[in-house]
Amino acid sequence: MTQAEQNKKLIEDFYREFFNGHDVNSALKYVREDYIQHNPGVDQGRAALMEAFGQKFQEWPDFKLDIKMMISDEDMIAVYLKNVDSEGNTKCRVVDIYRIQDGRLAEHWDVLQPV
Repeated sequence: MTQAEQNKKLIEDFYREFFNGHDVNSALKYVREDYIQHNPGVDQGRAALMEAFGQKFQEWPDFKLDIKMMISDEDMIAVYLKNVDSEGNTKCRVVDIYRIQDGRLAEHWDVLQPV
């Protein structure tokens, strides 16, 4: 499996378990403890990510992200997604960009476009 394929599988597994399965503890497998967050709405570190999305999943139990495209280049991967409601309507378009280190998510940037 190439590095690009490994990175894409990492992202697919992380999104399936964490964002769509609402299993915040799955971050322990996929995210480095010293995770660097460039989204000002979420604090630094894996624990902060888990806490922020644990609250989000309680507030929005139908929260889901559909991956539409991924672009992988060495240790970086960009993910184009749609946040959809339970009826499949797009609520927001998202581009997440990650730096991967030692097989885990190490750093994150994002751009959001509400629909």
